[in-house]
Amino acid sequence: MSQKLNAAIAVIGIDIGKNSFHIVGQDHRGAIVLRQKWSRGQVETRLANLPPCLIGMEACVGAHHLSRKLQVLGHDARLMP
Repeated sequence: MSQKLNAAIAVIGIDIGKNSFHIVGQDHRGAIVLRQKWSRGQVETRLANLPPCLIGMEACVGAHHLSRKLQVLGHDARLMP
C-alpha cells in the first residue's frame, strides 16, 4: 500500500473468516479507500505498517486475540456483538 493511502485510512472494518479476511478502509469523510481480501497471516503484518486507526470487527474467539495484538500496535480495536 502506498504512503498516501496509509495516511488516508481512518477506520477499518474486518470481516473475519476461517482462512481469509475481508478488509474495508474508510477515510475521514467515510469514502472507501481500501477494499481487499487478506489471508490470516497477512492481517497483523499489514496492519503493523499502518498509522494507528479505529478497527472494528465482529466478536468471536479469534477476534479477541487479534484485537489485543492490534492494540499493542497502537490501533483502537473494537469488537461488536
